[in-house]
Amino acid sequence: MHVRFCVITAIMVFAVLYTPSTAMPCDTSAARTDDVRALDGEWIFVEDRTEGRAVEQQQPSMSAKVTLRVEDEALVLVRRDGEIRIAFDGSPTDVAREGSASRYRGAWRDGVFEYESEPVREPGDSRTGGLIRWELRITDEGLLARVAVDPPSGFSSVALYRHPRDIALPEPTNAAIDDLAWLAGAWVGTRGTAGTTSIEERWSPPLGGAMLGISRTVSRGTMRAFEFLRIVERGGGLVYIAQPNGAAPTEFVLTEADAGRAVFENPRHDFPQRIVYELSPEGGLSASIGFARGGRPQRFEFGREGE
Repeated sequence: MHVRFCVITAIMVFAVLYTPSTAMPCDTSAARTDDVRALDGEWIFVEDRTEGRAVEQQQPSMSAKVTLRVEDEALVLVRRDGEIRIAFDGSPTDVAREGSASRYRGAWRDGVFEYESEPVREPGDSRTGGLIRWELRITDEGLLARVAVDPPSGFSSVALYRHPRDIALPEPTNAAIDDLAWLAGAWVGTRGTAGTTSIEERWSPPLGGAMLGISRTVSRGTMRAFEFLRIVERGGGLVYIAQPNGAAPTEFVLTEADAGRAVFENPRHDFPQRIVYELSPEGGLSASIGFARGGRPQRFEFGREGE
């Protein structure tokens, strides 16, 4: 089970759509105020605010983590695959990736940064639709991000984001490392419709105030991912420390502990924010990763090796 699992939805992609017919209105002078500069920084998904959406369907309106940089004349979307600079004066920015191109336009008005993305199509291309429009508004609660796909009749979503430092950390529960002795052992399972992907987690017994773990994912004979894991005693509780593919550690505190069940949380992380381990009545192990609030967690089912 890998902490850096990438959540992908149609509205998370910052590039798609058709050629714009008019420029968005803008207010260049307003773009230099403290209001627009408040958009600067890293934002973490906190809560889905879409009206009427069922709890299990809740999700970010953009990526789980959004990084913005405000310049004198533009807002810059900082992505893993590059940066997209959207000018405040409404002038277009074309971005080409993987054989397609998208055009971005933006404007700051009435306390909201609005921008949209449309595909740049070749002459004679009759395809329509695909407009994505974003509205970013700073509120007392944080950043409200509204996304509409093919407005006004298409899909829409609203979510709240906050800077990591502004997200309250959960209250840890008291526990000792021996309370998780049931997790020790070698756990194996498969994924995929044909079971072509094997997953495993191996946990050492509690000793010295810690348990050490390692996970591995193998698909069609090739290792696709691995992870170094630790659970350590700290301050009267337990901390789960994950290093996917040897990356820098991410910590999750134990917030719930029962016989055969443990919940670790870190709402300041993009994804996952919540990790749950639970023994089944049959002796198997279920592990899930998800958001701190809402959504449908991803589940991984294991059995003890050799059984």
